[in-house]
Amino acid sequence: MTEDHLRAVIVRVTIDGRPVITEAFGESLPGVPASTAMHFRNGAVAISYVSTVLLQLVDEKKVSLDDKLSTWLPQVPHSDQVTLGQLAQMTSGYADYVQDPGLIAAVYADPLRTWTPEELAAKATSKPLFYTPGTNWDYAHTNYVLLGLALEKITGTPLDQLIQQKVLDPLGLVNTRDPGTAAIPEPVLHAYTAERREALGIPASTAFLEDSTYWNPSWTLARGAIQTTDITDMTATAEAIGSGRLLSKESHALQVSTGLRGRTTPLDGCPTCMAQGEGYSYGMGVVTSGNWVLQNPMFGGYSAVEGSLPSKRIAIGVVATYEAAAFDSSGSVPNRAQDLFRLIGAAAAPEDAPPTPHR
Repeated sequence: MTEDHLRAVIVRVTIDGRPVITEAFGESLPGVPASTAMHFRNGAVAISYVSTVLLQLVDEKKVSLDDKLSTWLPQVPHSDQVTLGQLAQMTSGYADYVQDPGLIAAVYADPLRTWTPEELAAKATSKPLFYTPGTNWDYAHTNYVLLGLALEKITGTPLDQLIQQKVLDPLGLVNTRDPGTAAIPEPVLHAYTAERREALGIPASTAFLEDSTYWNPSWTLARGAIQTTDITDMTATAEAIGSGRLLSKESHALQVSTGLRGRTTPLDGCPTCMAQGEGYSYGMGVVTSGNWVLQNPMFGGYSAVEGSLPSKRIAIGVVATYEAAAFDSSGSVPNRAQDLFRLIGAAAAPEDAPPTPHR
């Protein structure tokens, strides 16, 4: 924590369902110790819930992964070329709206603004596809914003209710919710960031840090999947998604597939296209790293990883926040929770430690 200038770390590890450690280190606010009961934003962890809902509908034979997006969202550009499965695997070719400089400038100009999924998707889908759908891969939040809208059309049910009924309730995740606003239930783990330094024109020589806890995260994911959680629920998620408890054997195999390893490439003009390999590959809503299954959210001063090694029934949840010294002169910081996750994973499974990712 000292070397990486971490303000707080909350960690939980379970092996074979039994807790090995559940502990908090550092402070949430100055003078307020972090605790294992604190709530925080889980970001991309909810992507695994969305893909699980889709695969459950496939198991129920209500949809096929080969169904075109245009069946439900015909007004979306290129929707007649893109399938539900390609959205879930992020092989659609859609650009990532998060890479749009205008959007990020608007987010930093007013971090409390509420964004709609329709305006987020419009920023990306109006652009040409990076590649023919299914032939490459790029990390694009656009895919899951569109998939969330499609799931609501398919079922006639709001996405937050779908996730509640099909994932959170069956897994007993009582502290994971989409509040529909920027609220976080008490007690709250506070986050701090310097990422608006350049946007606000603050010189590198000037000390700068701001509390980003209640910035509005509506720009980050599908409406209904923008959640808060705690360390117990996040670690339980790692175990449940890694084990495939909510899916058929066939659907679980698709969710944790490593089939994109060696099949994807960088592409000029596509900032998130990359070659996938042992350290990082994408299934459907989850990352695979070696034999580990994980998600690694980071935004607005929060960083986290939840991951599991299904063969050993090891599950790890770790969340970290930052001191001012952690940020570089531009206000950037790497996801240090990933470093902690790999150290902890190596201690829990030295013969099968999570490898270093390519990104």
